[in-house]
Amino acid sequence: MTRDELVSRTRQLIDEGDRLIAQPSLGAMQLWLQLSDDLLASAWGSMDRYHLAWLMVGKPKAIVRGRAMTPDEEAAYVREVATQKTAALRMSLDAVDRQRMPFVGETGGGLGDGTPETRPDPGLDRAPDRAGLPPDPTLADRLAEARRRAEAHCDHGERRAPRPDRMQR
Repeated sequence: MTRDELVSRTRQLIDEGDRLIAQPSLGAMQLWLQLSDDLLASAWGSMDRYHLAWLMVGKPKAIVRGRAMTPDEEAAYVREVATQKTAALRMSLDAVDRQRMPFVGETGGGLGDGTPETRPDPGLDRAPDRAGLPPDPTLADRLAEARRRAEAHCDHGERRAPRPDRMQR
């Protein structure tokens, strides 16, 4: 999938999420959730239960158990889930479009107009959060100094006096 395709499909899903918030439909939400889950999994990898719980997607605040939801409860549930999932889609769009983060299965596209000024340097092998930062020539010296200072304190966790036998249980 190209970057342009991911951006386009994510924007479509965000628009559909906004429509669901305005006009809630449980069936439409279920299809939309499946499509958005598939897109996010293909772009960023599958999410385990921890990630989904962290995002709180699909976890309504007022869970109805043991009976069918009333139309008002169903509409509120659809709005709540659509709001949460649309927020997750907006974060994904921001990451891929504005922050230019690499994603799983990226096949190119959308990385500038192809001129040497806008193409990324293929020789760069930096983490995304360090991209574009100038190299720090003093980093190695500062790191060695920090390690030397830490060595002076390596015995701080050790006991200083033996414990008497009667104090031990």
